[in-house]
This record gives sequence, structure tokens and C-alpha cells, in this order.
Amino acid sequence: MSYGTLVIVRHGQSAWNLENRFTGWVDVDITDAGRAEAVAAGQSLKASGLLFDEVHTSVLRRAIHTSWAILGELEMSWLPTFRSWRLNERHYGGLQGLNKAETAAEHGDDQVHIWRRSYDVPPPPAPSDDPTVQDRRYASVSEDDLPQSESLELTVARTKPYLEAEILPKLQAGKNVLVVAHGNSLRGIVMSLDGISAEAIPGVNIPTGLPLVYEFDDSGRVTSHQYLGAPERTEKAQAELDGASSS
Repeated sequence: MSYGTLVIVRHGQSAWNLENRFTGWVDVDITDAGRAEAVAAGQSLKASGLLFDEVHTSVLRRAIHTSWAILGELEMSWLPTFRSWRLNERHYGGLQGLNKAETAAEHGDDQVHIWRRSYDVPPPPAPSDDPTVQDRRYASVSEDDLPQSESLELTVARTKPYLEAEILPKLQAGKNVLVVAHGNSLRGIVMSLDGISAEAIPGVNIPTGLPLVYEFDDSGRVTSHQYLGAPERTEKAQAELDGASSS
């Protein structure tokens, strides 16, 4: 049986994207502009003629609401949907809620760049009473698995098992799968699929609201990865992805 097609989409612009704040696991919603991005993503996918069999999202509403808007455009709101904390954004620890520019002014551009863009250095931890991990949606998650802060490396480590157990087997069975999640959890998926190195993956930026389509051969090897959307938004992201994949 031929492999199915995988499409990954980062949620539309969120309220804290707009305000330039570290978001992480804080459950902020998308903006009107973010909803417009999600609608445009749905329209691009509808024009492609691709029919999905199921949807996977994080448990954060900016991803969930983006998926709703996409499915509405596709007239596929009935599709089976699976949600997992493993697809959540990277946990930014004690930085969550802080303005990025103000944090850089306090701690220095170099330090904030390390927290944001290094592969294996997490930000300072959140306090032990961090409400984002005490929410009831995480009641079934082992306390040992709930982070107080995450590097990109740790985010990849908890995203990869979900990819391998819940997404790849569906693709192998010929199903077309839509994943709507976050910049860093999607980096983990892209890193695994394209064999991107730890040195290169922090430089891969995944834009909000742009579908990234993966095709596979019968052995499960990636044969193409292509963004859908307006060229002014896709060209830079496509070049970054292609460059990292070939490095």
C-alpha cells in the first residue's frame, strides 16, 4: 500500500505572537489575523484536492482553533481528531508571559538568543506552582513528564514518540494526516522526517498558518516537502527547510 500524505501547519498568529511575548504552554488564543491565516491555509489545501482521514493537534486552543478553521474551509469538520500534550509548544519556563524585547534588555541579546535558539539549553525553570502544568488537561500525564522548562532538544524528545507511535503508522496504512501544532513541536517532526541535524534545526523557522506537505515513497522515505501558500510567505521558509535538509 502507498504511503499517505502528511500536512503540518503551525497555528495562526496568536495574541502573544502579536505582543512579542514568550508563550509556551500558556493557553492564549489566535488573533483575527491568525484566523485569517488558518482560513487561507484551508483554502490552499482545498485547492490542492487533498482529502484527509484524520487530524492531530496539541491540547492548546491556538492549535485547536486553527484546525477548526482549516477543517471548516475543507468542509471536513467531522474528521476524527486526536489531541496530545506531546504536540504542545516548547515550555519556556520562567520566560512565559514575558516580552521578548524587554527580556533581552534585562538579560542581554546573547543570553536570550541562547535560550531561544540553542538546541540544548533550556530557559530558567517556571516556579513549582506553575499553573500551566497543573491544569486538568494534564491530569493523566505522569508528573515526571511534565516540564518546568524545555530546550528544543527536550521538546523533540517528547514529540518524536508521538510521531512514531501515532502518526507514522497511519501514513504507512495509506491515510492522509493533518497535524496542527506549534513552531517547536513541528520542528521536532521536521527534524525526524528530513534528518536535519541538531546544529541546523534551530535555524528552521516554520511560519504561522502555512501548510507544509510531505510526500513519501513506498518505503516511507520523504520524496518531497513543499509549502503551500502565497510566494511572498513560502519562499524564505522553503529555502530554510531545503538548506537545512541538505546540510
